[in-house]
Amino acid sequence: MFTEAFPILTVRDLPAALGFYTGLLGFQESYRFPDQGEPQFVTVKLGHSELGLGAGPAEPAASFSLCVYTADCDAAVEKLRAAGTPVLEEPSDQPWGERMARVTDPAGHEIVIVARTDG
Repeated sequence: MFTEAFPILTVRDLPAALGFYTGLLGFQESYRFPDQGEPQFVTVKLGHSELGLGAGPAEPAASFSLCVYTADCDAAVEKLRAAGTPVLEEPSDQPWGERMARVTDPAGHEIVIVARTDG
C-alpha cells in the first residue's frame, strides 16, 4: 500500500536551513513551493536521499515528520484508523497537487500520508 518515504524537518528559518543543507552539506534543491517568492516548503536531494524542509513554528528549534507516499490517501488513512492510529488531519487536496493527511506513530511522531493527484 505504501510506496516511498522521506523525512521532513519543520524549521523556524527556512532560508538558513536551506543554506546549511545546500551550501554546507552539498544537497541540491529539487522542489520548491511556491515556485515564486519566499518558499514555504523545499525538497533537497543528496545522491538518492531526499529531505523536506518546511517553514513553520517548530518547537523547540526544529521538529520531525515522516512523509509516506501511497496510491490512495483515503484508503491508507482508513486502514491506519482501523488499527487504532490517531488521525490528526483528515485527507484533503492540497494546492500543489497532492492529497494529504496527518497521523501519529505510537511514539507521537507525525506521519504525513500523501498521494499524488496531479497525474
